[in-house]
Amino acid sequence: MLKGLKNMLFSLQVKGYRGVMNALKVAAKVLPMPKPTLFSGPGSSLELCEAIAQMGTQNILIVTDEVLHKLGILDNIKKSLEENGINFVVYDGILPDPTYDQVETGLAMYKENGCEAILAVGGGSPIDAAKVIAARVTNNRPIKKLSGFFKVWKAPAPFFAIPTTAGTGSEVTIAAVVSDPVTHQKTPLMDPKLVPMMASLDASLMTGLPPHVTSATGMDALTHAVEAYISMNASPDTDSYAVAATRLIMQNLEKVVEKGDDIEGRQNMALASYYAGLAFTKASLGYVHAISHNFGAKYGTPHGLGNAIVLPYVLDYSKEAAADRLAKLAEVSGLAVGGETNLELAQKFIDRIREMNSKFGIPGHLEALKKEDIPAIAKLALKEAHLNYPVPRYMDQPTCEQFISQMLVA
Repeated sequence: MLKGLKNMLFSLQVKGYRGVMNALKVAAKVLPMPKPTLFSGPGSSLELCEAIAQMGTQNILIVTDEVLHKLGILDNIKKSLEENGINFVVYDGILPDPTYDQVETGLAMYKENGCEAILAVGGGSPIDAAKVIAARVTNNRPIKKLSGFFKVWKAPAPFFAIPTTAGTGSEVTIAAVVSDPVTHQKTPLMDPKLVPMMASLDASLMTGLPPHVTSATGMDALTHAVEAYISMNASPDTDSYAVAATRLIMQNLEKVVEKGDDIEGRQNMALASYYAGLAFTKASLGYVHAISHNFGAKYGTPHGLGNAIVLPYVLDYSKEAAADRLAKLAEVSGLAVGGETNLELAQKFIDRIREMNSKFGIPGHLEALKKEDIPAIAKLALKEAHLNYPVPRYMDQPTCEQFISQMLVA
C-alpha cells in the first residue's frame, strides 16, 4: 500500500513537471530567440574582427584561457584587431568550470581599461564566462540574482564569440553556466540577451585540438542534438537542427579525431555544434546534462567527458519512451538496413554511441564516482532536471540513485 501511495504521489509530481515544461514550450514559441550574425569558414574569425571595427568599437576585452593564449591561437586575431584600429586587453584567467571570482576579475579589467565590448575566444568556459561578464557590466547585481530564467534585465555589453572547439554551441545559446567557488554549485543563467551579437565558426582555429578534446567536445555536441530531439518540447524547427547536427557529427567526428588537420571535417563539426545549440536552446536538454553537471561540480569532471559517459545510460532508460525518435536518429546515422523495428533501431543507435566512446577511449564508468555521494548527486540532478528539462521519461530519487550506481567502477 505504501508503495502504491508513493507511485501515486510521483505520478502527480510528473504531471506538475510536465505542466511547467508545457509553459516553457509556449514561452519558447512566443519569446524571440535571437541568432548571432554568423561568419563561417576558415579565416572567418578575421572577418569578424573587421565587422567589430566597422561598428565603431575602439576598446575591447578578449576573454580566453591561458593555454589558448600561450599556444598562439589568438595571434592572428590580435593582429587583425590591431590592423583595424581596435585596442584590446587580454584576460586569460578563465579555467574549466569558471567561477564567480573569475567573472568579477574580468569585469574589473573591463572597467579599468575603458572597454566597450567583449570578444570571447575559446571553448564553452571562456564563452560562458564572457557572457556573464557582459551581463554584469550593465546589471549591477550579484551573479546569483542573475541566475535562472530571464533575470538579465538590462542588455549586456556588446559581446562577440569565436569558439575554438566544436562542442558546447555556447556561441548561439541563451545559456551561461558559472560556479560558486565556495559550494562548487553550478549557476545557470538563461536569457535571450546572452546570445552574442556576432560569432565566427573558424575551423582553422580547431585543427590543433588533441584527439581526446576533439572526441569529448564532439560527444558534447551530439548530446545536445540527441537530448533536444527526444525532448517533449521538440518542434519541427528544433528537429531539423537536431537531425542535421546528428548527421554531420556521425559523418565527421571519427574523421577529425583520427586526422586533426581535416579542415573540411572540422568545419562540418563546427557547424554541427552550432546547429545542436540552436536545437537545444528551444527544445531544452535532459537527464544527461543534469547528471553530468553534478559530476562536474562534485569531481571536476570535464563537461564533454561527463556527457559522453552518461549519454548511453540515459538513452537506455528512455529507449521505450523515445523509440520512434531514436530510430530516426539511427536512420540519419546510416544504421538502418531495412526491416528493423523502432526499438531495434533505437538500440542500434545506443550501441553506436557506446562503440564511438570505446573507440575514443571514453570510459563506460566514472572513476571518481563514490557510492556515498550518489544520493546527494541524484537529489541535485533531479532538482535541475525537473525544473528545467522536458524529459521523455521521469525518474524519482530511488530510481535516479540506482541509475547513477551503474556508473560506479566495479
